[in-house]
Amino acid sequence: MNKQSYDFTGKVAIITGSTKGLGYGMAMLLAKNGADVVVNSRHNDDCEKVAEELRKIGRKVLAFSADVSKREQVEKMIDKTVECFGRIDILVNNAGVGITKSSFDVTEKEWDEVINIDLKGVFFTSQLAGRVMAKQKSGNIINIASLGGVISSAKLVPYMAAKSGVIHMTKGLAVEWSKYNIRVNAVAPGYVPTPMTEPILKDEKSYKILTGLTPMRRLGEVEEIANVVMFLASDYSKYITGETIIADGGRHTL
Repeated sequence: MNKQSYDFTGKVAIITGSTKGLGYGMAMLLAKNGADVVVNSRHNDDCEKVAEELRKIGRKVLAFSADVSKREQVEKMIDKTVECFGRIDILVNNAGVGITKSSFDVTEKEWDEVINIDLKGVFFTSQLAGRVMAKQKSGNIINIASLGGVISSAKLVPYMAAKSGVIHMTKGLAVEWSKYNIRVNAVAPGYVPTPMTEPILKDEKSYKILTGLTPMRRLGEVEEIANVVMFLASDYSKYITGETIIADGGRHTL
């Protein structure tokens, strides 16, 4: 039996939206376990700040600001990654946005922003990185979906539409790209305190409702979601593809 490991030494990982929240936690955890990292967000200063943190723990890091809803910007990021590292082993499609708003009031601009970042961005980042992985005959793509792609909530329709699309896209890409030895999986987190969820969680009533709906009676932690990503990125999960792991403290079971 082959020995498995969480040692990512020599592996190159791109994590979109990795300067804060879940993406930051994922970048730190993969780097601490040996991966060289491409740090991404739409803001260069934020990318450079996180990149410097990762360099201090001994990793090679590329800071690259790109809007994942703009295919040409993603293409430049992929090309620069290959130029710097020569390969791409892991892609975590984490960048995302959401709005909490009555469906009667959602504007076309708001709809387009959520769909373009949360769904279109995941597809084209996967496509461009996947082409590199196909040439390598190896690769690992992990899409960050959401509990909102599994169960329904009020006032989150654009976000839920995008995230449910990510879950089904994950299955389709897994089937299509398995012949290239590319695994494609997803993680669907429940509520975790991050800058994105802060507007909801800072309301005491909302916080009590959300924890009350969760069998474990608490919210998740960034590290707990990052650990699932690390598992999917590792050889411990090498017979898993097309899967979505729900990490929500059991809320979807109710």
